[in-house]
Order: sequence, then structure tokens, then C-alpha cells
Amino acid sequence: MFIVGIILGVILILNIIGFAINTIFFKDELQSMQPYGQMIDVDGSKMHVYSMGNGEETIVLLPGYGVPLPSADFGPLMRKLSERYTVVSVEYFGVGFSEEVETPRTNENYTREIRTALDKAGFKPPYILMPHSASGVYSEYYAAKYPEEISSIIMLDTTSTVRIEKTPGYLKYIFSIAKFQKATGFIRLTSNLAPETKLIENGYTEKEREDYKKFINYTINDTMIDQSLRLMDNVKEVNRIPFPEDIPVLKIISKQSIDKIAKKDKNDGMEYQNDHLDRLGKKASYEVLDATHFMYQSKVDEIVDLVNQFLE
Repeated sequence: MFIVGIILGVILILNIIGFAINTIFFKDELQSMQPYGQMIDVDGSKMHVYSMGNGEETIVLLPGYGVPLPSADFGPLMRKLSERYTVVSVEYFGVGFSEEVETPRTNENYTREIRTALDKAGFKPPYILMPHSASGVYSEYYAAKYPEEISSIIMLDTTSTVRIEKTPGYLKYIFSIAKFQKATGFIRLTSNLAPETKLIENGYTEKEREDYKKFINYTINDTMIDQSLRLMDNVKEVNRIPFPEDIPVLKIISKQSIDKIAKKDKNDGMEYQNDHLDRLGKKASYEVLDATHFMYQSKVDEIVDLVNQFLE
């Protein structure tokens, strides 16, 4: 018990030191950083909208769940797409340069915020939505509610709106621990140990890499947590709404996701994807890339080729 007491005491002291360092030395870390694009007023809060290119068609990139700085994460893909299209990255409230809000993270609110931000930033429909991961859910809702504003959707390894799973009850406690780790600087320490995925050879600039690393330390916040806790409810809502029959969809699927589902379901991994494609209708097609879930970090050329072929 004496030894255990010493260990707990050391852990407590380290956490106190970490909290002090994190509070004193890093409290203004993001204040000197300038947004890459426009800060748009949406419902009284600021949302970051970043764009490149002057093409006739407008592609709207929507980030997956938990991406700290989407405008940097999408950088190489945006530069390549902007050679032919107007490309816009929308950072949801709670991520990147966008402010945190208390507004519930529902499909309706996400859709209203996306539409308002794009309109105020000067971009007019119809849009080509390009969602990654969980943003596929909001894109399907957007298309169902405002089909005249969406010309097509290109999904980057998006979440299925057919498979509905239960949100684990312990998730709130995990986020409470994560918020404590953020406050003590533990996330800052562990993030530096993670493998680097945004490589110069894949088209990332040094600024994008460094900025992204800084924003990792601020990912855990109440807005982002609410998004996670409501995700399955959002999937249920979208599942009950028919998807428009005349909107073409290309779903680009990562081999990593197929292998993960195959291991979990003990099948070839495509049943999960096929069920989703059936829901999206006869104008839905798919391609598989030998890539991770974050395919756009390393497969820019392959994605852009598929986009061009699809839109042509």
C-alpha cells in the first residue's frame, strides 16, 4: 500500500505539473494563427470556409469526425482538384478555426450551417458534395432535403446509413477522461508519438503539418463530443428518409475499411457497402482504393482521376 501510495502521488504531481505547463505556456497557442480562408458569421458564431480554384463546378469538402484541422488535412487534395474545379472546405463548429457552439449537432443544424456558410462566402448551388467518413450522413440528409442544390455526391469512405448501431453508454466517461488528459497536456505528449501521416512527399506543406499538430491538442471539446454522441441518432433519422433517385453518387471505399468489416462480420466485407449502395439507388456506383480510411492523405492522384471520370 505504501508503494501504491507513492505511485499515485507521483501521478498526481505529474498531472498538476502538466496542467500548469499546459495552462501557462500554451494558453495563447492558437491566437497568433491566421485562418486560411474566410471566417463566416453563422447563427452568431464564426465558421471557417476555405477555398481554391475558379472552376465552373463547385466541390464542397466536408470533414470526417474528429479531424483537428480539415483545411490543412485536405490541402493536397484541394490543390489538385482546384486545377479544374472550385473547391471549398467547410470546417464545422468545434473543429479547425471554427468556433465552438452549444447548438445540438443534429442533421438539420449541420445542413443549415453548411448552406448558410457557403451562401455567405459567395458560393452558389448546385454543389458537388465530397464528404469523408461521418459527413456522409449529413450529405445524405442535405441531398434529401434540398435535392435541387446538389448535383452529385462523391463519398470518401463514408459511414453507412443502413447499419445502425447502439451508442455505447460508457462513451461519455471516455470523453470525460479525454478532457482531463487534454487539460493536463497528456494529449500533447502522446500526439507527438503517433506516426506521421501527412508527408511532404504526399503534397503537404510544412505549415500544414505544423498547424495540424497544434490543433490536435484542441480536438476534444463539448461541440465535438456532442457530434459523437448524436451520430447514431443522426444515422437513424437519415435512414428513414428516402434518398433522391436522380442524384448520382460515387462511393470511393478504402480497402482498410473492407478488411475491417470483413474481420468483424466474418464475410468479404462488401455486404456493409452493398447495403448502403442499394439505399443510394441506381445512380450509385463505387470504386475500391488500396488505402487507409484517410485515403485523401496519400491517394490524391487516384481520387482526382476517379472524380474526373465520374463527373465527365
